[in-house]
Amino acid sequence: MTINEIQDELIDDFAFYQDWMEKYEYIIQLGKEVPLIQEDYKTDDYIIKGCQSKVWLYPKLEEGKVTFTADSDAIITKGLVSLMVKVLSGHTPEEIAAADLYFIDQIGLKEHLSPTRANGLLSMVKQMKLYAIALKAKGQL
Repeated sequence: MTINEIQDELIDDFAFYQDWMEKYEYIIQLGKEVPLIQEDYKTDDYIIKGCQSKVWLYPKLEEGKVTFTADSDAIITKGLVSLMVKVLSGHTPEEIAAADLYFIDQIGLKEHLSPTRANGLLSMVKQMKLYAIALKAKGQL
């Protein structure tokens, strides 16, 4: 699936839920499904700066595609990073760097997150795109 197809699927998934309590429950559930980062990578080198909670994100380039693993010490934040991993993992660095992540606005995340969580989400997006650019430039981290 393309990045846009995954985003469209998430928009449909979120439209199913009637209120934001249900949507938060769905985000928490997604956090339980995130591919977990290896403990070796839970270091300051892989912490996302700008998140109030601790969020670790590790990129790997295999066969021309980037896969991300992640974890967080907060359940909502873990769900948010899981959303980003779901959308961007398994794509080329070029696709990730060029992605227009319109689903964030369309599902209403920006309006329903606290300012600190919204900033953290933007930091996740920025870091994932930076990793993609770095992987493309270096061939591998």
